Amino acid sequence: MTRTETEVCVVGGGPGGRALARALTRLGRDVVLLEKRDPAKSAGPSFRGESVSPDGVRLLDGLGVLGRVREAAHRVDRLEIQDAGRKVLDVRFAGFPYAYRHPVELAQPALLSALAEPVRGPGAGRCAVLAPATAVGLLREDGAVTGVRAGTPEGPVEIRAALTVGADGRYSAVRRMAGLDAHARRTPLERDVIWLKLPFPEAWDRRAYRVRICRGSHGLFLPSTDGTVRVGLNIPKGGLRELRSGGAGPGVLRERLAKLAPEAAEAAREGLRTWSDTALLDIFTTEVARWWVPGLVLIGDAAHTLSPILGQGVNHALADAVALAPLVADALGSRSARTPAGVRAPAGVLEAFQRGRKGDVARSRALQLRQERMFTLAAPAAAVLRRTVYRAVNSSPALQRRVLAPAYFPGRRPLPRTEAAAGGPREAEPV
Repeated sequence: MTRTETEVCVVGGGPGGRALARALTRLGRDVVLLEKRDPAKSAGPSFRGESVSPDGVRLLDGLGVLGRVREAAHRVDRLEIQDAGRKVLDVRFAGFPYAYRHPVELAQPALLSALAEPVRGPGAGRCAVLAPATAVGLLREDGAVTGVRAGTPEGPVEIRAALTVGADGRYSAVRRMAGLDAHARRTPLERDVIWLKLPFPEAWDRRAYRVRICRGSHGLFLPSTDGTVRVGLNIPKGGLRELRSGGAGPGVLRERLAKLAPEAAEAAREGLRTWSDTALLDIFTTEVARWWVPGLVLIGDAAHTLSPILGQGVNHALADAVALAPLVADALGSRSARTPAGVRAPAGVLEAFQRGRKGDVARSRALQLRQERMFTLAAPAAAVLRRTVYRAVNSSPALQRRVLAPAYFPGRRPLPRTEAAAGGPREAEPV
């Protein structure tokens, strides 16, 4: 068995894990990152996880990678909702009084590649990546987690660390091995989402998010960086299994898409030919009451799984990473004291991290659940109320800020009124 020591061992090489590793090495700390995927193999088609909120853009800029992804990012200018064939909401992001105002679409391979760029310069820490590597157990000593046992193609590895971080997603093995599943409440929502990609309809603006609602059915239409449109089509929980077991072909989905978005009907005929053109996402949220045990902490979906509404998963993972890194770097002390055997991240630091982040996560979850309920209202009177609410928000910039700020600008202070009136500072966002 190979044994190694580091200051922080991060399990999971998604946006949160990569961002944390980068943030820590920028602060002079050493990291070992375990990545389950084999970098030599293709990740396959991507249907989701590309949306980065304005606050996520701000965080990427702070991590020093925004310039590297600028050419690969696609800026989004507005959010449009149509209900029963009529536009009820059209939000322009340029009107928000923040320094970073626009969300972007950014393919995950480009994002992960930028986050994985080595940090260089005096005082920079080191990041060693083990891939493919799978965490199979936790090391423990005196009631605290002291590292990870991992399986690799070359054999088992033990990584002793002052802090272990579970950044391994919604089905987190680290959460389970740490016993934190006992503190988790998983809430399935009443629907699943079928994701697919279609040719982009010619009549559509490529810089808009679209939501289309028809009674209790709805779909999300998001511009993708490869020139297609990503579609998230809601169906009842378990509905895809019922459709396929009954022998129905993908034509039933094409019919639903044509009702929701007639302009996309031709694109659906061209791009949706077999069930293999789709991917199913089981929709649930997970609230983990406690994100840490001594020597270990969870971030991202491992700590707080959210629904895909308004694309919050990537953004909260980035926010977790940026919030956690300086707390850990300070707690580990001077560089001369950097040894996993001699230094531990105090439990108070991990508790402070959760306390500082749980409010923003809770507000985003509450907004998502409200939107989920709004989208699925099917009774005629309820649908009329929904349209009335959206029109009211559409007519009031103040309501737009109040409703959307928890998703797109969590915890951010608006610009001073005079600066906001002048359009704010020049954005460091992709154009």
